This record gives sequence, structure tokens and C-alpha cells, in this order.
Amino acid sequence: MEPINDIHVELARVQNEIKSHLGLDSASLVFEYQHLEGKVKVDLITINPRHKQSFLFHSEVGFDKLDALKRLLEYVKSYKEKESPFTIQWIAKGDKELHTSYFRARNAYEALDKLYYGRDMNTITVFSVVLNPVS
Repeated sequence: MEPINDIHVELARVQNEIKSHLGLDSASLVFEYQHLEGKVKVDLITINPRHKQSFLFHSEVGFDKLDALKRLLEYVKSYKEKESPFTIQWIAKGDKELHTSYFRARNAYEALDKLYYGRDMNTITVFSVVLNPVS
């Protein structure tokens, strides 16, 4: 008799594979799911342990949670070859310290979208967006 596939076990397995591929721990990653027009969107959010801010790493849409997660895993395996590295220097409203964050994106606008994800644009002041040389 074949074992019954538990969708939660499979979801956890794929999430763990994403985490280990990125080299981040569970406290630094959040998977957020939304239902959109009969499909599921997953947002992978990273949390910087130093300045306690969250940023969008990447979003994928699939037929269901597992399909979206598998698409996210494929992205994680190849994003460095497909997207450019950006450095953004910014400061949070009411903060005195300049922060530096790193993003992979197709262009500067997408990098800024990842920075501003889930927050009011007026809460962060951006000082520079730099496309880094690819070595």
C-alpha cells in the first residue's frame, strides 16, 4: 500500500529546500500566500536580523500552494544568473542610521519595489540605488 501524500509535509519539504538553498534560517524567511483569481501567489519575504526590516525576495504564482512553492524553488536555484545585483542605501523615518540592503532584480524599479514591499513609501528615504558590477 502506498503512503498517503500529506500536502503539509510536501509544502514543508519544499520550503526547507528553499531555505537551505538560500542559506537562511526559519526566523529570516516568511512565506505569505494569497488567492488570486483561482490561483495562488506566494511571496517570499526576508527579514534582516540586524535592522529588523522585512523585504520582498520574490513572488511566484501557481495553480495551488505547492505549485507556487515549486516555481519559487526553481527561481531560487537560478536567480543569480537571471537578475542583476543592486545595492540600495536608505534610512527609516525617525532613524538616524543609514542602512545598506542588497537585492536581485531585473531593473532598479523592481529592486525598489522589493524594498518598499508592504510599507508606506513615506516611511523610508532612499539615498542611492546602485547597479553592482557582475563578476
